[in-house]
Amino acid sequence: MKITSVDEYLKDGCGRCSLFATPECKVHLWSKELQTLRKIVLSTGLTEEIKWGVPCYTHKGANVTMISAFKPHASISFMKGSLLKDEAGLLEKPGPNTQNDRVIRFTDAKQIENKQDILLAYIHEAIELEKAGIKPEPKPEVRNMDLPEELVDFFNDDPTLKEAFEALTPGKQRSYLLHITQAKQASTRVSRIEKCIPKIMEGKGFHDR
Repeated sequence: MKITSVDEYLKDGCGRCSLFATPECKVHLWSKELQTLRKIVLSTGLTEEIKWGVPCYTHKGANVTMISAFKPHASISFMKGSLLKDEAGLLEKPGPNTQNDRVIRFTDAKQIENKQDILLAYIHEAIELEKAGIKPEPKPEVRNMDLPEELVDFFNDDPTLKEAFEALTPGKQRSYLLHITQAKQASTRVSRIEKCIPKIMEGKGFHDR
């Protein structure tokens, strides 16, 4: 199910798993937190869009930040987070091999409200990076050597999928990699990845139900 607006996202979910438009959808677990983050981000003048099934905020077409829901938390992420000063020490790597994305996780709306000034400062700093055209220095890819090319392409197209995969335990990641790479044809590998996406987004391993 493809959604087209943030209002729809908040009402029904991202549409990427079978829990779409049900009370069990993870978006509903963090509704208040997501709405609080949305209000803060919109106050900076960024353009609100839906990309990869989640709210994405852009400056002149360039992705600056996203808000999203996972089972354990709601989050705001910065595409060029590695360049932010992070004076408050809030930014985390979504996974140990993440290069530039950085995320701040929340489990309570009060946490967000208490850090509103800091979040606004981070967002404005990220906007200034875009205005200045500053880009992170490319780093040698280590993890991509171990990933099938087709999965790397999916990650490049969908940062939220990459974040969800990197948040999995090494064992769960391995279960997917084994399943995907056992396919000899590229088309089969792509098909397997597409079928695995809902479970990855739910934080499950390949063998989990």
